[in-house]
Amino acid sequence: MAEDKEQNTEQPTGKRLEEAKDKGQFARSPEIQVVFTLTAVLTTLGFVGRSAVERLAEFTIATFTRFPKMVVRPETVVTLFGEIVLTVAPVVLPLLVACSGAALLAGGLQSGFHVSPKALGIKFERLNPVEGFKRIFAAKDIMVRTGIDVLKVATVGLALYSGARWLLLDPLFSAPIEAAYLGQFLNQATMAFFSRLIFSLGVIAAIHYAYEKVKTRKSLMMSKQEVKDESKNTEVNSKIKGAQKRLARRLMQKQMLDAVATADVVVTNPTHYAVALKYERGRDRAPVVLAKGENRFAMRLKALAAEHGVPMVENVPVARLLYAAGRVGEAIPPQLYQAVAEILAVVYRTHRYYFHQLRARRLVEHVG
Repeated sequence: MAEDKEQNTEQPTGKRLEEAKDKGQFARSPEIQVVFTLTAVLTTLGFVGRSAVERLAEFTIATFTRFPKMVVRPETVVTLFGEIVLTVAPVVLPLLVACSGAALLAGGLQSGFHVSPKALGIKFERLNPVEGFKRIFAAKDIMVRTGIDVLKVATVGLALYSGARWLLLDPLFSAPIEAAYLGQFLNQATMAFFSRLIFSLGVIAAIHYAYEKVKTRKSLMMSKQEVKDESKNTEVNSKIKGAQKRLARRLMQKQMLDAVATADVVVTNPTHYAVALKYERGRDRAPVVLAKGENRFAMRLKALAAEHGVPMVENVPVARLLYAAGRVGEAIPPQLYQAVAEILAVVYRTHRYYFHQLRARRLVEHVG
């Protein structure tokens, strides 16, 4: 195994990286989600926190003031609970929405907003206890995880200490103040603690994510033989797809050539484009494109049309538009109805004998 690993000296290809993302194998750091969530909380509190906390403080003071006179009954408890919900909801609901959005954004940024259905499936190898212990007790991973956990504890402790030390200088702890100041103090304390935590955890998250990025990329590295095999498979697949496209094109051309014999008219330009149209009253809502081609294929369409006596009309602009906008097997675009109707009207008047033959030809085709 060690020998195989040493052979993996080539950077992962785009295909390998995409397959890894499909399996949910990409760099991730849980601290990033924590940082995004805390930032969402701090931002939300910056908009609604101060007024909401002041209302909460006023509500708390008013509630404790009423306690000596309050008679505890079921209806008073329900009323008090309703007041608490109405007071807390303006703060809690925006926080829930912001935290949910931040968690989704953090996950999306780490995965490149790549949806990985395979990652949601059950992977039985993860249930293997031996492999699980190998992952848990891998020496290098233990050292990294331990170092990050120590950093997080130290960061939280330092943030709490520096924030508490700064807040202890507030007049709240050294002089009489108004009750309304309590809301302002709580808002300041929250901002102080959260801003310190976000900055410190952001640094840790960046370090951890960089490590996971390098580790994931290293685990996806390939041997020279794997790169060659993948290149060969890609080349084979591209050849197969090319052959399939060529086969589909030939089949389509054959169908178009077979359909020329039942066309009402072939509109030409005069050598570059040829478009065969048909229109059966009671069956088609509008003229239908049977076949179209340019250059050499257009010449083949015209030769077949001449062989079967199909009328040909030279109309440069209509032929160009039919070739560009018309789709084989579908009705012509509505903006060409008038022009094509005029062409068909002329053809019906001047080639009556052909359309007697065409009815019989189509009857045989429908019966067949």
